[in-house]
Amino acid sequence: MTSPPAIYSIRAAFRSVLNRILRAHRPPVVVLVPAVAVTLLLLVSPVYLLVRTLDGGPETWDLLFRLRMLQTLGRTVLLMVTVTLACILLSLPLAWLVVRTDVPWRRFWGIVLALPLVVPTYVGGLVAVAALGPRGILQGFLQNVAGVERIPDITGFTGAFAVLTMFSYPYVLLTIQAGLHRIDPALEESSRALGYNSRQTFFRVALPLLRPSMAAGGLLVALYTLSDFGAVSLLQYETLTWAIFVQYDAGIDRTLGAVMSLVLVGVALTTLGCEGVIRTRSAYYRSDQGAPRPPPIVRLRGWRWPAAGLCSVVLLFALALPLAVLVFWVVRGVSAGEPFLVSWLPALNALYVSILAAAAATVAGLPVAIVIVRFPGVLSVLLERITYLGFALPGIVVALGLVFIGANYLPALYQTLGMLIAAYVILFLPTSVGAVRASLLQLNPNLENAARTLGRTPRQVLTSITVPLVRPGLLSGAGLVFLLTMKELPATLVIGPIGFETLATAIWSAASEAFFAQAAAPALLLVAVSAPPLAFLTLRHQ
Repeated sequence: MTSPPAIYSIRAAFRSVLNRILRAHRPPVVVLVPAVAVTLLLLVSPVYLLVRTLDGGPETWDLLFRLRMLQTLGRTVLLMVTVTLACILLSLPLAWLVVRTDVPWRRFWGIVLALPLVVPTYVGGLVAVAALGPRGILQGFLQNVAGVERIPDITGFTGAFAVLTMFSYPYVLLTIQAGLHRIDPALEESSRALGYNSRQTFFRVALPLLRPSMAAGGLLVALYTLSDFGAVSLLQYETLTWAIFVQYDAGIDRTLGAVMSLVLVGVALTTLGCEGVIRTRSAYYRSDQGAPRPPPIVRLRGWRWPAAGLCSVVLLFALALPLAVLVFWVVRGVSAGEPFLVSWLPALNALYVSILAAAAATVAGLPVAIVIVRFPGVLSVLLERITYLGFALPGIVVALGLVFIGANYLPALYQTLGMLIAAYVILFLPTSVGAVRASLLQLNPNLENAARTLGRTPRQVLTSITVPLVRPGLLSGAGLVFLLTMKELPATLVIGPIGFETLATAIWSAASEAFFAQAAAPALLLVAVSAPPLAFLTLRHQ
């Protein structure tokens, strides 16, 4: 039997080992405090929605199960699912052509097929209404040529589905392209050596290995569709996001708006959970340590030009025609005597706030990424889950939470630029964290450990070792946040400072009143400003 002193010695030794483990995995204060502060900021909107919903009392459940609520929820889920599936089905062959085949101008297609990402969906909705609406370009042309007085209505589900698919598929395209680059060619070579042809190898080997990439891209499309406001409102397809904005803007029933926002967050979290199940169901890597090789190029032979034709058709509908319609409206407005006024102030405001948001999200994302990668444990898992909650929070939901906090507890920050930047950080922080996290995973931690062994403080290690070595990830994350901020509409409309107009709000203001010529110029300017950074990031990735 062990004596009591021996038991005490064992306990003391256990505590000593446990304390050393905790100290070894405890983030330094210079990293931990900013990471926790960012996490608390991310929890503002969900906590507000939950409190506001619970304050509604028993009537809240009646609101939750109203027939109109269920119908709106059904329309939202239907649009999200169909757009996501359509984007996957469209992006898979395009990505395969660009990465694995000798399609003509392969490098060119790899860049331009991603450019529809810079066209906001509300610009796509504007183009659809201007070109295919009751009094649009196509209606006028057919009436003059063939006497057609009415064409099928583009509004509703059909228009919203087409617009969101055309301008959201690059999210899936880029992730599948990255997945194709990572597949080891030896796996496909082994399949063909076992007697399977190219088609069987693709469906039995490549397609299952691409499942995480398709899930990741599909998740982005699903959440983007779920949070879309501009396209569904212009095309008059009622979803939860549009209904929430109407409730807030009209001041009819703020509790109902909170209930719908909470339902929207629930749908988004469910979508995140589904993506996690798909991503973690199997292993998608090699068990050995073979050197990576570039994938072999498939010779299309007689299908080379039909494949280039497919890329051209997609680019025609997703980029060329929308830009042509915008140019047409600008020319038509000038011909009608309207002054061609370039909205320089909204453009400067958009650039200014996007640069600030990119810098803020990068600074906020760095400590969070360091905790997640360098200090694994319960805290890092919790931080990662809360951080990626930003993907599940549409702009209107974030805006509602910050409006409540600002109006009731921080009136000095209410409708200020600082609050708007905070909203952008909440919305787009996962983009920054993801880019920095990828760079940190490629950085050998022994470099940081060696610096600490030589007497460097955690702050000095961060500034002299970590930050310089993860600079590519910081720049990539900042570029993506910049692009997303340029397009953001709902949060800017709700919590932007009074009189503060960006390109997004200028486009929305003109388009919502059917002033297409006035909306076309800032829309073209927005695309022109956003396209070079995206082309640079895409080219750098290739």
